[in-house]
Amino acid sequence: MNSLSKKNKKGMSTERLVLLALLTALVAILSYFGGFIKIGGLASISLTLIPVVIGAVLCGPLAGAWLGGVSAVVFFMTVDAVFWFGLSIPGTIITVLVKGIMAGLCAGLVYKLLEKYNRYLAICVSAVVAPVVNTGIFLIGCLVFFIEAVQSMAAAEGMSIGAYLIIFFVGLNFVFELIVNVVLSPAISRIIEIAEKTFKKNKMSVAVHTETQATEEATEPKVENNIEE
Repeated sequence: MNSLSKKNKKGMSTERLVLLALLTALVAILSYFGGFIKIGGLASISLTLIPVVIGAVLCGPLAGAWLGGVSAVVFFMTVDAVFWFGLSIPGTIITVLVKGIMAGLCAGLVYKLLEKYNRYLAICVSAVVAPVVNTGIFLIGCLVFFIEAVQSMAAAEGMSIGAYLIIFFVGLNFVFELIVNVVLSPAISRIIEIAEKTFKKNKMSVAVHTETQATEEATEPKVENNIEE
């Protein structure tokens, strides 16, 4: 059987495994270098959630969770992680891992839930869900693990904890992620359509090749070996 038609034990085709590998590399690159690009010195520009959403839609919720987890692990190697590790190493690890994994997982689950009603709507909502879940879990992590530090910093600025978190810890980063994901939803949809057409084309080619090969084998004359005693 041609290798393109083989599936792993979980049912993911070879083409999707290759796509997932490419998206993993892209997520790693965007996660690492995004920390060096700032918006007015307040927030990092992050495009990481775009390939996470694409992976979650094309390869499934677990693939989305994997890509979100990769993004989290790479974040630990960036300059932005130093500040958070200074506040709490366990809290940083737990918060970053959970928010990354859940963002990808939820994007994939939402897509699966809505796809049967409207595919384009499912992609758009998934693209919105990812940054919302990512930021929401981040805020929860701040309240659970970094509350003392946040209280001190908020008091120094004469602000409430909620206002300080929104302005200084979330701020432009969330707005940027949300806007980018919403604006690029049509492009994401187009990329997904092209990828799925490619998958279908490859599967058809494999099916035709396999059928032709089976037909040729069936029509070949059988050679019998007579053994004389």
